[in-house]
Amino acid sequence: MGLLWRNAMPFLANYASGIPEELITFAAAMVPILELRGAIPIGVASGLPLGEAASIAVAGNLVPVPLVMLLARRIANWLRGTRFFGPKIAWLERRAHLKGRLVRKYRLLGLVILVGIPLPGTGAWTGALVASVLDIRMRHALPAILLGLILAAAITSLLTMGIFGIL
Repeated sequence: MGLLWRNAMPFLANYASGIPEELITFAAAMVPILELRGAIPIGVASGLPLGEAASIAVAGNLVPVPLVMLLARRIANWLRGTRFFGPKIAWLERRAHLKGRLVRKYRLLGLVILVGIPLPGTGAWTGALVASVLDIRMRHALPAILLGLILAAAITSLLTMGIFGIL
């Protein structure tokens, strides 16, 4: 994996040349798997100051949240009727309900914690899906998700500075 990553870096650097670091960081934060956990280190590695990279990552990660909350239920209902996607939608909803235990118990504080802990399977996309499945209104979910993103950005920033400080 290390060799693959080392070989990919010059390709990515060449491909991204000419694209502003802010745009790369913002776009990386919108990607479901990367989110701000990946965008902050990418921003810092590309030369952005830590605070700027974190702010841009929070903004980028927040962009898809309303769309996910508005469209997730409709798309899931539409796909549930198909043979191929029906079982996958049921699996995703079971998984969202499992992730939502914390949210059901502590409601909005649980949503903040779910989004704020920068681990795989958590983040704004997961928080938005859980809020959608649990029918949490957007006006309540968005501030909780934003607080969770700020918490995740603080934790990720500390980890990023520790890693870059060692290097």
